Amino acid sequence: MELLRNAVRPYAWGSRTTIAEMLGRPVPAPHPEAELWMGAHPGDPSRFVDGDGTEHSLLDRISADPVGQLGDAIASRWGNRLPFLLKILAAEEPLSMQAHPSAAQAADGYAAEEAAGIPRDAANRNYPDPTAKPELLCALTEFHALAGFRDPVRTIALLEELRTPGLSAHIDLLVGQPSSDGLRALFTTWITLPQTALERLMPDLIDACVAHVKAHGEFALECRTVLELGESYPGDAGVLAALLLNRLVLAPGEAIYLPAGNLHAYLRGTGVEILANSDNILRGGFTPKHVDVPELLRVLDFGCGDMPVSTGERVGRLRTYRTDAPEFELSRVEWAPDERDRVPLPGSRPLILVCTDGSVEVGGRAVGRGGSVWVPARDRDLAVTPTGEGHTRVFVATVGAEAPEHDTL
Repeated sequence: MELLRNAVRPYAWGSRTTIAEMLGRPVPAPHPEAELWMGAHPGDPSRFVDGDGTEHSLLDRISADPVGQLGDAIASRWGNRLPFLLKILAAEEPLSMQAHPSAAQAADGYAAEEAAGIPRDAANRNYPDPTAKPELLCALTEFHALAGFRDPVRTIALLEELRTPGLSAHIDLLVGQPSSDGLRALFTTWITLPQTALERLMPDLIDACVAHVKAHGEFALECRTVLELGESYPGDAGVLAALLLNRLVLAPGEAIYLPAGNLHAYLRGTGVEILANSDNILRGGFTPKHVDVPELLRVLDFGCGDMPVSTGERVGRLRTYRTDAPEFELSRVEWAPDERDRVPLPGSRPLILVCTDGSVEVGGRAVGRGGSVWVPARDRDLAVTPTGEGHTRVFVATVGAEAPEHDTL
Protein backbone atom coordinates (compact mmCIF):
# COMPACT_ATOMS: atom_id res chain seq x y z
CA MET A 1 0.00 0.00 0.00
CA GLU A 2 1.43 3.37 -1.03
CA LEU A 3 0.55 7.05 -1.22
CA LEU A 4 -0.21 8.35 -4.70
CA ARG A 5 0.90 11.48 -6.48
CA ASN A 6 -1.83 12.39 -8.97
CA ALA A 7 -2.08 14.51 -12.11
CA VAL A 8 -4.30 17.58 -12.36
CA ARG A 9 -5.93 18.17 -15.75
CA PRO A 10 -6.18 21.90 -16.62
CA TYR A 11 -9.31 22.04 -18.79
CA ALA A 12 -10.83 25.48 -19.41
CA TRP A 13 -14.10 24.66 -17.60
CA GLY A 14 -12.31 23.89 -14.31
CA SER A 15 -12.04 25.82 -11.04
CA ARG A 16 -9.06 27.89 -9.91
CA THR A 17 -9.81 27.18 -6.24
CA THR A 18 -11.41 23.79 -5.56
CA ILE A 19 -8.63 21.31 -6.34
CA ALA A 20 -5.85 23.67 -5.23
CA GLU A 21 -7.56 24.14 -1.86
CA MET A 22 -8.15 20.40 -1.46
CA LEU A 23 -4.46 19.71 -2.12
CA GLY A 24 -3.28 22.48 0.20
CA ARG A 25 -1.77 24.58 -2.58
CA PRO A 26 -1.94 28.36 -3.07
CA VAL A 27 -5.34 29.71 -4.10
CA PRO A 28 -6.23 30.78 -6.73
CA ALA A 29 -4.32 28.44 -9.02
CA PRO A 30 -2.60 30.08 -12.01
CA HIS A 31 -5.00 28.36 -14.42
CA PRO A 32 -8.28 26.41 -14.24
CA GLU A 33 -7.95 22.95 -12.68
CA ALA A 34 -10.73 20.61 -13.77
CA GLU A 35 -9.91 17.04 -12.78
CA LEU A 36 -7.61 15.21 -10.36
CA TRP A 37 -6.90 11.78 -11.87
CA MET A 38 -6.29 8.70 -9.73
CA GLY A 39 -5.53 5.46 -11.52
CA ALA A 40 -3.53 3.90 -14.30
CA HIS A 41 -4.79 5.78 -17.35
CA PRO A 42 -1.98 5.79 -19.94
CA GLY A 43 -2.41 9.53 -20.50
CA ASP A 44 -1.70 10.52 -16.88
CA PRO A 45 -1.13 7.59 -14.51
CA SER A 46 -0.78 8.13 -10.78
CA ARG A 47 2.78 7.87 -9.46
CA PHE A 48 4.64 6.65 -6.38
CA VAL A 49 7.67 8.47 -4.99
CA ASP A 50 10.43 6.44 -3.34
CA GLY A 51 12.45 7.69 -0.38
CA ASP A 52 15.23 8.80 -2.73
CA GLY A 53 12.78 10.85 -4.84
CA THR A 54 12.57 8.33 -7.69
CA GLU A 55 9.11 8.15 -9.29
CA HIS A 56 7.30 5.08 -10.63
CA SER A 57 3.88 5.04 -12.27
CA LEU A 58 0.98 2.87 -11.20
CA LEU A 59 0.67 1.83 -14.84
CA ASP A 60 4.23 0.43 -14.77
CA ARG A 61 3.66 -1.20 -11.37
CA ILE A 62 0.63 -3.08 -12.66
CA SER A 63 2.37 -4.05 -15.91
CA ALA A 64 5.29 -5.52 -13.96
CA ASP A 65 3.14 -7.46 -11.48
CA PRO A 66 -0.48 -7.72 -12.70
CA VAL A 67 -1.47 -10.67 -10.50
CA GLY A 68 -0.02 -9.20 -7.30
CA GLN A 69 -1.52 -5.78 -7.94
CA LEU A 70 -4.91 -6.74 -9.39
CA GLY A 71 -5.46 -10.33 -8.29
CA ASP A 72 -5.49 -13.28 -10.67
CA ALA A 73 -9.18 -13.14 -11.65
CA ILE A 74 -9.21 -9.38 -12.28
CA ALA A 75 -5.92 -9.43 -14.18
CA SER A 76 -7.23 -12.23 -16.38
CA ARG A 77 -10.58 -10.63 -17.03
CA TRP A 78 -9.30 -7.13 -17.79
CA GLY A 79 -6.17 -7.94 -19.74
CA ASN A 80 -3.71 -7.04 -16.95
CA ARG A 81 -5.05 -3.49 -16.68
CA LEU A 82 -6.93 -1.51 -14.04
CA PRO A 83 -10.39 -1.10 -15.59
CA PHE A 84 -11.46 2.10 -13.79
CA LEU A 85 -10.32 5.69 -13.33
CA LEU A 86 -11.19 7.77 -10.26
CA LYS A 87 -11.43 11.57 -10.41
CA ILE A 88 -12.17 14.65 -8.37
CA LEU A 89 -14.11 16.79 -10.84
CA ALA A 90 -14.38 20.57 -10.27
CA ALA A 91 -16.67 22.23 -12.83
CA GLU A 92 -16.90 26.01 -12.84
CA GLU A 93 -18.50 26.02 -16.30
CA PRO A 94 -20.50 23.40 -18.29
CA LEU A 95 -18.75 20.42 -19.81
CA SER A 96 -19.69 19.27 -23.30
CA MET A 97 -23.01 17.51 -23.85
CA GLN A 98 -22.04 13.91 -24.50
CA ALA A 99 -22.82 10.20 -24.41
CA HIS A 100 -20.69 7.06 -24.30
CA PRO A 101 -20.98 3.81 -26.29
CA SER A 102 -21.70 0.31 -25.10
CA ALA A 103 -18.95 -2.32 -25.25
CA ALA A 104 -20.30 -3.68 -28.55
CA GLN A 105 -20.66 -0.21 -30.09
CA ALA A 106 -17.16 0.76 -28.97
CA ALA A 107 -15.66 -2.43 -30.41
CA ASP A 108 -17.43 -1.92 -33.75
CA GLY A 109 -16.51 1.77 -33.92
CA TYR A 110 -12.89 1.13 -32.98
CA ALA A 111 -12.53 -1.59 -35.60
CA ALA A 112 -14.06 0.62 -38.30
CA GLU A 113 -11.78 3.56 -37.50
CA GLU A 114 -8.72 1.32 -37.35
CA ALA A 115 -9.63 -0.13 -40.75
CA ALA A 116 -10.09 3.41 -42.12
CA GLY A 117 -6.59 4.33 -40.93
CA ILE A 118 -7.72 7.21 -38.70
CA PRO A 119 -4.89 8.00 -36.23
CA ARG A 120 -5.91 7.28 -32.63
CA ASP A 121 -5.04 10.84 -31.59
CA ALA A 122 -6.85 12.47 -34.54
CA ALA A 123 -9.33 15.23 -33.69
CA ASN A 124 -12.08 13.42 -35.62
CA ARG A 125 -11.49 10.05 -33.92
CA ASN A 126 -14.57 8.86 -31.97
CA TYR A 127 -13.15 5.57 -30.67
CA PRO A 128 -9.51 5.70 -29.52
CA ASP A 129 -10.06 2.39 -27.70
CA PRO A 130 -12.48 -0.56 -28.04
CA THR A 131 -14.09 -0.40 -24.58
CA ALA A 132 -17.24 0.96 -22.98
CA LYS A 133 -17.24 4.04 -20.75
CA PRO A 134 -20.00 3.92 -18.11
CA GLU A 135 -19.54 6.43 -15.30
CA LEU A 136 -20.91 7.47 -11.92
CA LEU A 137 -20.81 10.96 -10.40
CA CYS A 138 -21.23 11.52 -6.64
CA ALA A 139 -21.65 15.12 -5.48
CA LEU A 140 -19.24 16.64 -2.96
CA THR A 141 -20.97 20.02 -3.17
CA GLU A 142 -24.32 20.95 -4.67
CA PHE A 143 -23.89 19.63 -8.21
CA HIS A 144 -25.89 20.69 -11.26
CA ALA A 145 -26.34 18.45 -14.30
CA LEU A 146 -28.45 17.54 -17.28
CA ALA A 147 -28.87 13.78 -17.63
CA GLY A 148 -31.20 11.44 -19.48
CA PHE A 149 -34.27 12.28 -21.56
CA ARG A 150 -37.17 13.59 -19.46
CA ASP A 151 -40.62 11.99 -19.59
CA PRO A 152 -42.09 13.39 -22.83
CA VAL A 153 -45.33 14.37 -21.11
CA ARG A 154 -43.37 16.68 -18.80
CA THR A 155 -41.27 17.93 -21.70
CA ILE A 156 -44.41 18.80 -23.66
CA ALA A 157 -45.66 20.81 -20.66
CA LEU A 158 -42.36 22.73 -20.62
CA LEU A 159 -42.33 23.31 -24.38
CA GLU A 160 -45.95 24.52 -24.36
CA GLU A 161 -44.90 27.20 -21.86
CA LEU A 162 -42.24 28.30 -24.35
CA ARG A 163 -44.19 27.87 -27.59
CA THR A 164 -43.21 30.44 -30.20
CA PRO A 165 -44.20 30.61 -33.88
CA GLY A 166 -40.77 29.36 -34.88
CA LEU A 167 -40.81 26.44 -32.44
CA SER A 168 -44.42 25.35 -32.95
CA ALA A 169 -43.78 22.86 -35.74
CA HIS A 170 -40.92 21.33 -33.74
CA ILE A 171 -42.97 21.03 -30.57
CA ASP A 172 -45.78 19.35 -32.50
CA LEU A 173 -43.38 16.53 -33.43
CA LEU A 174 -43.36 15.48 -29.79
CA VAL A 175 -47.02 16.34 -29.12
CA GLY A 176 -48.00 13.99 -31.96
CA GLN A 177 -45.74 11.21 -30.65
CA PRO A 178 -45.16 11.58 -26.88
CA SER A 179 -42.70 8.69 -26.61
CA SER A 180 -39.05 7.80 -27.01
CA ASP A 181 -39.62 7.74 -30.78
CA GLY A 182 -40.94 11.30 -30.62
CA LEU A 183 -37.93 12.37 -28.58
CA ARG A 184 -35.64 10.81 -31.17
CA ALA A 185 -37.47 12.66 -33.97
CA LEU A 186 -37.31 16.03 -32.20
CA PHE A 187 -33.70 15.66 -31.03
CA THR A 188 -32.61 14.58 -34.51
CA THR A 189 -34.39 17.59 -36.03
CA TRP A 190 -32.71 20.01 -33.64
CA ILE A 191 -29.21 18.53 -33.75
CA THR A 192 -29.22 18.63 -37.58
CA LEU A 193 -30.67 22.13 -38.04
CA PRO A 194 -28.63 24.43 -40.29
CA GLN A 195 -26.88 27.19 -38.37
CA THR A 196 -29.06 29.88 -39.97
CA ALA A 197 -32.23 28.09 -38.79
CA LEU A 198 -30.83 27.77 -35.25
CA GLU A 199 -30.03 31.46 -35.15
CA ARG A 200 -33.61 32.30 -36.23
CA LEU A 201 -35.13 30.14 -33.46
CA MET A 202 -32.95 31.24 -30.56
CA PRO A 203 -34.02 34.88 -29.93
CA ASP A 204 -37.70 34.00 -29.48
CA LEU A 205 -36.81 31.02 -27.28
CA ILE A 206 -34.60 33.20 -25.11
CA ASP A 207 -37.40 35.79 -24.79
CA ALA A 208 -39.88 33.08 -23.81
CA CYS A 209 -37.50 31.75 -21.16
CA VAL A 210 -36.96 35.23 -19.72
CA ALA A 211 -40.73 35.74 -19.48
CA HIS A 212 -41.20 32.36 -17.78
CA VAL A 213 -38.51 33.09 -15.20
CA LYS A 214 -39.95 36.55 -14.47
CA ALA A 215 -43.37 34.95 -13.95
CA HIS A 216 -41.84 32.41 -11.50
CA GLY A 217 -43.17 29.63 -13.71
CA GLU A 218 -43.07 25.92 -12.97
CA PHE A 219 -40.03 25.41 -15.17
CA ALA A 220 -37.97 28.38 -14.00
CA LEU A 221 -34.88 26.25 -13.29
CA GLU A 222 -34.95 24.73 -16.77
CA CYS A 223 -35.44 28.15 -18.34
CA ARG A 224 -32.59 29.71 -16.37
CA THR A 225 -30.41 26.86 -17.60
CA VAL A 226 -31.34 27.63 -21.22
CA LEU A 227 -30.51 31.31 -20.62
CA GLU A 228 -27.13 30.48 -19.10
CA LEU A 229 -26.24 28.03 -21.85
CA GLY A 230 -27.50 30.37 -24.54
CA GLU A 231 -25.25 33.13 -23.26
CA SER A 232 -22.19 30.88 -23.13
CA TYR A 233 -22.92 28.93 -26.33
CA PRO A 234 -25.01 31.14 -28.65
CA GLY A 235 -26.26 29.30 -31.70
CA ASP A 236 -25.39 25.87 -30.28
CA ALA A 237 -27.92 23.09 -30.93
CA GLY A 238 -27.16 21.78 -27.44
CA VAL A 239 -29.14 24.69 -26.00
CA LEU A 240 -32.27 23.32 -27.64
CA ALA A 241 -31.38 19.74 -26.68
CA ALA A 242 -31.11 20.81 -23.03
CA LEU A 243 -34.88 21.31 -23.06
CA LEU A 244 -35.33 17.55 -23.48
CA LEU A 245 -33.13 16.40 -20.57
CA ASN A 246 -33.72 16.00 -16.85
CA ARG A 247 -32.37 19.03 -14.95
CA LEU A 248 -30.79 17.75 -11.73
CA VAL A 249 -29.49 19.39 -8.56
CA LEU A 250 -27.59 16.81 -6.51
CA ALA A 251 -26.96 17.29 -2.80
CA PRO A 252 -23.64 16.11 -1.32
CA GLY A 253 -23.63 12.31 -1.18
CA GLU A 254 -26.17 11.91 -3.98
CA ALA A 255 -25.00 10.18 -7.16
CA ILE A 256 -26.13 9.49 -10.71
CA TYR A 257 -25.05 6.54 -12.82
CA LEU A 258 -24.62 7.14 -16.55
CA PRO A 259 -24.71 3.90 -18.55
CA ALA A 260 -24.09 3.62 -22.28
CA GLY A 261 -26.20 5.95 -24.41
CA ASN A 262 -27.19 8.37 -21.64
CA LEU A 263 -26.98 11.95 -22.98
CA HIS A 264 -25.69 14.26 -20.26
CA ALA A 265 -23.85 17.48 -19.45
CA TYR A 266 -22.30 18.43 -16.12
CA LEU A 267 -23.02 22.11 -15.48
CA ARG A 268 -21.24 23.10 -12.27
CA GLY A 269 -20.16 21.76 -8.92
CA THR A 270 -17.59 19.44 -7.36
CA GLY A 271 -17.90 15.67 -7.34
CA VAL A 272 -16.15 12.33 -7.20
CA GLU A 273 -16.39 10.59 -10.57
CA ILE A 274 -15.57 6.98 -11.30
CA LEU A 275 -15.60 5.66 -14.83
CA ALA A 276 -14.37 2.84 -16.99
CA ASN A 277 -10.80 3.44 -18.15
CA SER A 278 -11.79 4.54 -21.67
CA ASP A 279 -11.62 7.72 -23.78
CA ASN A 280 -14.66 7.06 -26.00
CA ILE A 281 -16.88 10.16 -26.11
CA LEU A 282 -19.59 11.15 -28.59
CA ARG A 283 -20.22 14.88 -28.19
CA GLY A 284 -23.45 16.73 -28.97
CA GLY A 285 -22.86 20.35 -28.00
CA PHE A 286 -21.15 22.99 -25.83
CA THR A 287 -17.75 22.26 -27.33
CA PRO A 288 -15.42 23.32 -30.15
CA LYS A 289 -14.30 19.68 -30.45
CA HIS A 290 -15.44 17.16 -33.04
CA VAL A 291 -19.19 16.43 -33.13
CA ASP A 292 -20.18 13.38 -35.20
CA VAL A 293 -23.97 13.63 -35.33
CA PRO A 294 -24.70 10.32 -37.13
CA GLU A 295 -22.49 8.39 -34.69
CA LEU A 296 -24.03 10.18 -31.70
CA LEU A 297 -27.49 9.22 -32.90
CA ARG A 298 -26.31 5.62 -33.29
CA VAL A 299 -25.30 5.30 -29.63
CA LEU A 300 -27.97 7.40 -27.90
CA ASP A 301 -30.57 5.73 -25.70
CA PHE A 302 -33.88 7.61 -26.02
CA GLY A 303 -35.47 5.72 -23.16
CA CYS A 304 -37.08 8.37 -20.98
CA GLY A 305 -38.22 9.16 -17.46
CA ASP A 306 -36.86 10.54 -14.22
CA MET A 307 -33.11 10.12 -13.75
CA PRO A 308 -32.47 7.81 -10.76
CA VAL A 309 -30.53 9.45 -7.92
CA SER A 310 -28.77 7.22 -5.38
CA THR A 311 -27.50 7.87 -1.86
CA GLY A 312 -25.82 4.48 -1.75
CA GLU A 313 -26.65 1.14 -0.15
CA ARG A 314 -25.55 0.87 3.47
CA VAL A 315 -23.49 -2.22 4.26
CA GLY A 316 -21.90 -1.84 7.70
CA ARG A 317 -20.11 1.54 7.69
CA LEU A 318 -19.66 1.54 3.90
CA ARG A 319 -22.27 3.17 1.70
CA THR A 320 -21.90 1.65 -1.77
CA TYR A 321 -23.32 2.99 -5.03
CA ARG A 322 -24.53 -0.12 -6.84
CA THR A 323 -24.46 -0.21 -10.66
CA ASP A 324 -24.33 -2.84 -13.37
CA ALA A 325 -20.86 -1.66 -14.48
CA PRO A 326 -18.35 -4.52 -14.06
CA GLU A 327 -15.44 -2.08 -14.35
CA PHE A 328 -15.95 -0.26 -11.05
CA GLU A 329 -17.60 0.09 -7.67
CA LEU A 330 -17.60 3.24 -5.53
CA SER A 331 -18.26 3.46 -1.78
CA ARG A 332 -18.02 6.23 0.78
CA VAL A 333 -17.47 6.34 4.52
CA GLU A 334 -18.20 9.34 6.75
CA TRP A 335 -17.46 9.97 10.42
CA ALA A 336 -18.97 12.68 12.60
CA PRO A 337 -16.48 14.72 14.69
CA ASP A 338 -17.04 12.49 17.75
CA GLU A 339 -16.66 9.17 15.86
CA ARG A 340 -13.38 7.25 15.69
CA ASP A 341 -14.39 3.73 14.70
CA ARG A 342 -12.10 1.62 12.51
CA VAL A 343 -13.72 0.59 9.21
CA PRO A 344 -12.42 -2.50 7.37
CA LEU A 345 -11.74 -2.10 3.66
CA PRO A 346 -12.95 -4.60 1.03
CA GLY A 347 -10.37 -7.34 0.55
CA SER A 348 -8.98 -9.33 -2.39
CA ARG A 349 -9.52 -6.49 -4.85
CA PRO A 350 -7.32 -3.52 -5.80
CA LEU A 351 -8.47 -0.25 -4.19
CA ILE A 352 -7.88 3.46 -4.50
CA LEU A 353 -8.89 5.40 -1.40
CA VAL A 354 -9.16 9.21 -1.48
CA CYS A 355 -9.81 11.44 1.52
CA THR A 356 -12.05 14.41 0.68
CA ASP A 357 -12.57 15.76 4.22
CA GLY A 358 -10.53 15.50 7.39
CA SER A 359 -7.67 13.03 7.70
CA VAL A 360 -7.35 9.27 8.15
CA GLU A 361 -4.85 6.48 8.79
CA VAL A 362 -4.70 3.47 6.48
CA GLY A 363 -2.24 0.64 7.04
CA GLY A 364 0.04 2.86 9.09
CA ARG A 365 -0.02 5.67 6.49
CA ALA A 366 -1.43 9.13 7.24
CA VAL A 367 -3.71 10.43 4.48
CA GLY A 368 -4.82 14.05 4.62
CA ARG A 369 -7.49 15.91 2.68
CA GLY A 370 -6.93 15.44 -1.05
CA GLY A 371 -4.56 12.54 -0.41
CA SER A 372 -5.01 9.07 -1.86
CA VAL A 373 -3.52 5.59 -1.57
CA TRP A 374 -3.23 2.54 -3.79
CA VAL A 375 -4.00 -0.78 -2.14
CA PRO A 376 -3.03 -3.81 -4.27
CA ALA A 377 -5.18 -6.93 -4.19
CA ARG A 378 -2.56 -8.86 -2.22
CA ASP A 379 -2.85 -6.43 0.74
CA ARG A 380 -5.58 -7.82 2.98
CA ASP A 381 -7.20 -6.98 6.30
CA LEU A 382 -6.65 -3.23 6.02
CA ALA A 383 -8.88 -0.66 7.67
CA VAL A 384 -9.32 3.11 7.68
CA THR A 385 -9.54 5.21 10.85
CA PRO A 386 -10.23 8.95 11.19
CA THR A 387 -7.48 10.98 12.84
CA GLY A 388 -8.71 14.58 12.60
CA GLU A 389 -11.01 16.59 14.86
CA GLY A 390 -13.83 17.41 12.45
CA HIS A 391 -16.06 15.68 9.94
CA THR A 392 -14.19 13.04 7.92
CA ARG A 393 -15.09 11.52 4.57
CA VAL A 394 -13.32 9.05 2.27
CA PHE A 395 -14.24 7.36 -0.99
CA VAL A 396 -13.13 3.85 -1.90
CA ALA A 397 -12.91 2.83 -5.56
CA THR A 398 -12.46 -0.74 -6.73
CA VAL A 399 -13.44 -3.18 -9.47
CA GLY A 400 -17.05 -4.38 -9.55
CA ALA A 401 -17.55 -7.24 -7.10
CA GLU A 402 -20.37 -9.18 -8.70
CA ALA A 403 -20.18 -8.31 -12.38
CA PRO A 404 -21.91 -10.74 -14.76
CA GLU A 405 -19.56 -12.77 -16.93
CA HIS A 406 -19.39 -11.50 -20.51
CA ASP A 407 -16.80 -10.56 -23.10
CA THR A 408 -15.35 -7.18 -22.12
CA LEU A 409 -13.40 -6.84 -25.36
